[in-house]
Amino acid sequence: MCFKWYEEKSKRLGFIGVKAAKWSAFFLALMIAKLWPGILGLNWYWYLVIALVLIIIAMIKVFKK
Repeated sequence: MCFKWYEEKSKRLGFIGVKAAKWSAFFLALMIAKLWPGILGLNWYWYLVIALVLIIIAMIKVFKK
């Protein structure tokens, strides 16, 4: 139910709105890293693994339909 509401609202965002949402997520991640220093203590390859897993999940959703 929550996802359907979000999908309906996100269709009205347009290009600028989508970019603003992406930048806000980026800065939220920076804030979390600043407030929780332990998260930056991971080795670089863990960030790569997490990024690849998230990319694979996104690609599966894109090409599934």
